[in-house]
Amino acid sequence: MQGETMMAVRGLCKTFTLHNQGGQRLPVLDAVDLDAAAGECVVLSGPSGTGKSTLLRCLYGNYLATSGSIRVRHGGQWVELTDAPEQQILELRRDTIGYVSQFLRAIPRVSALDVVADPLRRRAADAGRARERAAQLLERLRVPGRLWSLPPATFSGGEQQRVNIARGLIGGHSILLLDEPTASLDEENRAVVIELIREAVAAGRCLVGIFHDAAVRDAVATRILPLQPIPAPAPALEGI
Repeated sequence: MQGETMMAVRGLCKTFTLHNQGGQRLPVLDAVDLDAAAGECVVLSGPSGTGKSTLLRCLYGNYLATSGSIRVRHGGQWVELTDAPEQQILELRRDTIGYVSQFLRAIPRVSALDVVADPLRRRAADAGRARERAAQLLERLRVPGRLWSLPPATFSGGEQQRVNIARGLIGGHSILLLDEPTASLDEENRAVVIELIREAVAAGRCLVGIFHDAAVRDAVATRILPLQPIPAPAPALEGI
């Protein structure tokens, strides 16, 4: 059941400045509004180039919005992400906002088990408890036990993605951003991820994601937010 609003976006705009192309400006998001609540999975939809991944990165604080507001419910209070200091953004990522990207950032010489357990350890969880929970998720996501003690940089793309999903889910963040989490997975593993996403929604977590696979999107979405491409500006007419 849908609960309180966890993220509120108003009038969000993002324009990139291409410094290697004479300072040309590329608008990607224009006046986007979004409310996302506990117990729902809002899926961003639209053709390539409509800014879906850009929006997720703005919501995580990786990209600074050009204008507009991103408010996040953190510790019972609203935090304005667009002007939050770096230390507060790091705190939000530790305690409130999780993120699953399409690619796992390889960490040299760190085992898959510890890569997954790390978000819990950052929240002062007991090391043994964190590794136990990491093992449960890796097993559920069908990552072979023989790989758990190895650094995931050598894994296949699908295995790395499952490690990435386990790492994103383990922290129990109240807000979870998902950027194509099933892109590298076969049908059986996609089914497991769908089940985990549904469980997260049922547990009252707030999810915002991108799913290009229509079957996955239909299986997890409680609501769809369509994004529209920004029309290209008309060329200037000489002599006017």
